[in-house]
Amino acid sequence: MLPIVLSEDQIETIFQRTRAREGYRLNVDLEKREITSADGLLFLFDVDPFRRHCLLNGLDDIGLTLQQEEKISAYEKTRAWV
Repeated sequence: MLPIVLSEDQIETIFQRTRAREGYRLNVDLEKREITSADGLLFLFDVDPFRRHCLLNGLDDIGLTLQQEEKISAYEKTRAWV
């Protein structure tokens, strides 16, 4: 889950549109970093680039570690196991 920070005015706009239209829907596009709706709403939002990369690529802590699997294996081969 990614919390998105919006201004009070932006949130109020969303609430007003939701009250005015039953079934009102928003689209959140993480790649473009924007919130849109069919009626023309467009809000941009910021997100930490690393978090965005992880979410877009489905990476959790284990996935991030596994991206370094070759380096980890090479290091492990140099260790003297007692």
